[in-house]
Amino acid sequence: MSIMGTRVRRVEDPVFLTRGATYTDDLTDERLSGALHLTFVRSPMAHARITGVDTTAAREAPGVVAVITADEMDLEPTKHFPAVPDAMARPWLAKDTVRFVGEPVAAVLTEHAYQGEDAAELVEVDYDPLPAVTTLKQALADETLLFPEAGTNLAVAFGGEDEFSDDLFADCEVVVTQEIVNQRVAAAPLETRGAAAAWGEDGRVTLFASTQNAQQTKGEVAGWLGVDPGLVHVITPDVGGGFGAKIGADPEFALVAWLARHVGRPVRWNESRSENMTGMLQGRAQLQTITIGGNRDGKVLAYRLDVLADAGAYPRIGVALPTFTRMMAGGVYDIPKVETRARVLVTNTTSTGAYRGAGRPEATAAIERAIDLFAAEIGKDVAEVRKLNVPPPDAFPYTNKGGAQYDSGEYAKAIDTVLEAAGYQGLRAEQKARRERGEVLQLGIGLSCFVEITAGGMTAEDATVEVHPDGTVTVLTGTSPHGQGHATAWAMLASEKLGIPVEKITVKHGDTDLIPKGIGTMGSRSLQTGGVAVYQAAGELADLAKQRAADLLEANVDDLEVADGAVRVAGTGTSITLAELAEKDQLRIESHWDGQMPSFPFGAHLAVVELDIESGKAVVDRILTIDDAGTILNPLLAEGQRHGGIAQGIAQALLEEVVYDADGNPLTATFADYGIPSAAELPSFTLLTMETPTHLNPIGAKGIGEAGTIGATPAVQSAVCDAVAHLGIRHIDMPATPLRVWTAINAAQNGSDA
Repeated sequence: MSIMGTRVRRVEDPVFLTRGATYTDDLTDERLSGALHLTFVRSPMAHARITGVDTTAAREAPGVVAVITADEMDLEPTKHFPAVPDAMARPWLAKDTVRFVGEPVAAVLTEHAYQGEDAAELVEVDYDPLPAVTTLKQALADETLLFPEAGTNLAVAFGGEDEFSDDLFADCEVVVTQEIVNQRVAAAPLETRGAAAAWGEDGRVTLFASTQNAQQTKGEVAGWLGVDPGLVHVITPDVGGGFGAKIGADPEFALVAWLARHVGRPVRWNESRSENMTGMLQGRAQLQTITIGGNRDGKVLAYRLDVLADAGAYPRIGVALPTFTRMMAGGVYDIPKVETRARVLVTNTTSTGAYRGAGRPEATAAIERAIDLFAAEIGKDVAEVRKLNVPPPDAFPYTNKGGAQYDSGEYAKAIDTVLEAAGYQGLRAEQKARRERGEVLQLGIGLSCFVEITAGGMTAEDATVEVHPDGTVTVLTGTSPHGQGHATAWAMLASEKLGIPVEKITVKHGDTDLIPKGIGTMGSRSLQTGGVAVYQAAGELADLAKQRAADLLEANVDDLEVADGAVRVAGTGTSITLAELAEKDQLRIESHWDGQMPSFPFGAHLAVVELDIESGKAVVDRILTIDDAGTILNPLLAEGQRHGGIAQGIAQALLEEVVYDADGNPLTATFADYGIPSAAELPSFTLLTMETPTHLNPIGAKGIGEAGTIGATPAVQSAVCDAVAHLGIRHIDMPATPLRVWTAINAAQNGSDA
């Protein structure tokens, strides 16, 4: 019986639920014996000149071993994206100018962690304030420049004015335009950022880091330090969440290693929650202008998306994410003409990076709001307009206007499935009745249909599978879990090919000496790359075992099969175990998989909200979702990924937003101010099943990790807008907080703009 598709419980959980995980801050590795603790002196100002730094008092404080400023650093500033102006490179420690609240200005090394906080307060930094640039429109105006040497706040542009044609909407009967905010959000992982470094007598550094990819971290840190990559050994212990913000290395990781070399002792660093909320890469942060046009029969003929994206103070991976937004701009819809451009700007805020979905949720939020606005303008049902404009199943593989080739999809079926499960017509009838009765609690119904790209640009991965003489199996993988359940899933894949129980299979990851090649976990890529690599390696190992067993069993290879951890002659009792074969000679396979192309999961979400028009508070009553990720390996793991994604999607729609005041001061630097939902704010999720396999890999699987955030956010936002549409309200930006909704309602009632 196949283990594929069964609900195997996570093998990781017993340790997490009993002893607990071992995070970077928990490490007791002997290489870190006598480690110093790093505390940063951080800027309290968003934009200012540094006119002086006095470390005298701090150096004399109890437990202080060293206080380092920019003058003592010999590392070149870091530039994360080649197309960005050289002037926008980030210094390791600010020297002449600070550009966001929380930017490191000095590094304090102490014997104990608590001593660092006291000593850091003794470092005196004189600041000469400069005007802060906190909004994208301010940045675009170039009146205040973050980097005067660059002559602009534009970090990079994708497309330009010549991308837009004057006659794009010439054939349209109806054209609708709307400015949309896709707000900045914080990743807020359970474990904040952390690293520890120790140099050996051999001249190599061992770097422990909370990262989604040990191998990428190794390469980046080696490059920043200016050393051969062979001199860097990265180990990733348990990682308490990443959500994209821990892809690769943070500059702080390399700084930890540099400081350890500078003082000749190991160094440890773990940030506080408030430091995390101002220093870790943040997500989304786009201002979008959408224009959609079509005919009154509901056919969409043209769509334009113009994006301003916020890079924060120093451009990092966030500058590249609008390329995904542009690529996926048309979503699931077969729109004849699509035009896009994106301009990425620097502001006096925290740098941006990937956040669960990384560019694709922004595209979906834009096109789904556009479809809703278009449907409202022509007076047609939102579901009807969506189904009218999606390509049929026989159109796949389908190439969208951004050049992406969708592998498989049944978009109309997904929409119909959620509509039927929700009792859509009954909901509309209830909504109409509440409106007619003038009830305080109004009903809103939001529908979204989405497609996303998984493993985009990262289609290859490596895996090693070895059977040991004791009958156990070790799997080495280049992917790096931080909650996904790889130890369970990869063991299932190896078990499927070898017939060895999951409990006898150990999955290892995140050690660059043990696993030198790997791309890591991001972009919903793991199963269709790393998992398939394990599946392929286990299959190749089974074939190797049959070849070796053929002579021992005096049988033809074609008559042999691998099952229950043994090679046996089909239809007979003659067999030899894989463990016995491993005793005779090492039974090990290293395999490389490259799917060549990304896959395109899709789905539909329907959200039902109850909205109190007196207070503006919206509560999600129900959410029903289709998240079609092709063949499902383990429904338990897939459902967990869907739950997390849907929760984050709802959170962005209703609650979460990183906010800065006009001077660049963060107003959401603690969990007391930043609206992360608890279970009390979330309904039970209705997870509907649909599997449309891909032809791109042997198990037919696509990515599942980010689907929930892509589908749920626009569904809930649309439900809020729908709940007050009868009051004449066209659009409400996210997050749809009670204040924002209440303001829109009062503006509509008073006949003014919100």
